Amino acid sequence: MTAASPVLRLSGISKSFPGVKALSEVSLELYAGQVTALVGENGAGKSTILKVLTGIYQPDAGVIEVDGVEMRFASPHAASDAGVTAIHQETVLFDELSVAENIFIGHAPRGRFGLIDRGAMNAQARALLARIGADLDPNVKLRDLGIASKHLVAIARALSVDARVVIMDEPTAALSYKEINELYELVERLKAEGKAILFISHKFDEVFRIADRYTVFRDGAFIGAGLMTDVNEAQLVQMMVGRAVDQIFPKRVHHVGEPVLTVAGYSHPTEFAEISFTLRRGEILGFYGLVGAGRSEVMQAIFGITTPSKGACRIDDRVVVIRSTAEAIENGIVYVPEDRGKQGAVKGLPIFQNITLPSLGQTSRSGFLRLAEEFKLAREYTQRLELKAASLDQDVGLLSGGNQQKVVIAKWLATKPRVIILDEPTKGIDIGSKAAVHEFMAELAAEGLAVIMVSSEIPEVLGMSDRVIVMREGRIVDEVAGPDMTPERLVRAAAGIAEVAA
Repeated sequence: MTAASPVLRLSGISKSFPGVKALSEVSLELYAGQVTALVGENGAGKSTILKVLTGIYQPDAGVIEVDGVEMRFASPHAASDAGVTAIHQETVLFDELSVAENIFIGHAPRGRFGLIDRGAMNAQARALLARIGADLDPNVKLRDLGIASKHLVAIARALSVDARVVIMDEPTAALSYKEINELYELVERLKAEGKAILFISHKFDEVFRIADRYTVFRDGAFIGAGLMTDVNEAQLVQMMVGRAVDQIFPKRVHHVGEPVLTVAGYSHPTEFAEISFTLRRGEILGFYGLVGAGRSEVMQAIFGITTPSKGACRIDDRVVVIRSTAEAIENGIVYVPEDRGKQGAVKGLPIFQNITLPSLGQTSRSGFLRLAEEFKLAREYTQRLELKAASLDQDVGLLSGGNQQKVVIAKWLATKPRVIILDEPTKGIDIGSKAAVHEFMAELAAEGLAVIMVSSEIPEVLGMSDRVIVMREGRIVDEVAGPDMTPERLVRAAAGIAEVAA
């Protein structure tokens, strides 16, 4: 690999917020035709440096250079004009606009009298979509697309400007296996075009597959950088967390007890059919399947977000009818959703209020909220989860992804549930936070809580579950336990691949 000069270099970048030093003299170099992986735990400073690179934040100190020339990104437009574009983990798109309008918003081609040339815009959008292998109609409204297709529109939008530096922030989080491989092919094409790519991911298999270089941040500081060929997974983890992580999945003593939740024949006209299973006290029951298998939809029905067309639910020996989330909570069932940003946490409210929202009966007297009781309840569960925050008054929206997840889990644990449903509990969080969430899940099960874990990560499913239910196209297609829990069996069942006779 040639030792060319970097296209973009950051030196001594620092950024502080009230009570928090997010970045402390960090450095970063990006090279043409190469992928640099930026890795670190949540709270390491990755999101802050991304916002510095895209002109959302201005650093308190440090230097940004493009081709050796010092520059200042005073706004996102300034960063874009310098050739820096980003594909964010949580894409900001507009449902009521067309695919083409979303791609070219703010820089649409113009015709006579300065009016938008819709013919040229649609043609250019079609060419961009073809370039990334997205078979989408530029005229279709964004609201009619699925999550993965919306993500591809965001990629096309980022490429619609002539960028020299492309930042990809957790780009595969909402993509299927096929779409992930197509994204890898896109990255290779961008490298061949000479783009400098910053790739932010918590998935080590991705990092080692496509990255040429790595940079590690920890607690807002630069820890190290180098070539991927010179580092292994254990060394990278140790740099990230400051310690060796030998056991991502904690060993558990199994004390599975009596049935707590029994679901029989749950069906929905469009989402799932004939879902039946039993969950026991102290058990972690994994649900695995490909994108669109219907796992989340089943969990939302159990939690009362949607109503099944038929089927029965039992808590212990009681038949219960759950028509709302309030009824689910009253029956001891809580749900930590996959999209914590929109469905789990209330951004704009402080941490302590997020945690006490479902438990106001515990923190009020005679209809009046007692602030001291709210703080006491919030403190109890944030300490158990080792939440990292400046204070319990901090806006939950300012927390890292992993810490937001901890707030959502704390919120529901404060209701003292009997069944907790965790939908993709470690999606988009770093390896250190994953280990902490796994450890806490094991503790919950050991205390007798019944846990359902929906996950798309096979190592997590196999490492944490006592049993695994596999779904495909809205139906349960397999249930495995013990030595039968193998990656091959899960993938075959989820993909509908028949066993080949010996």
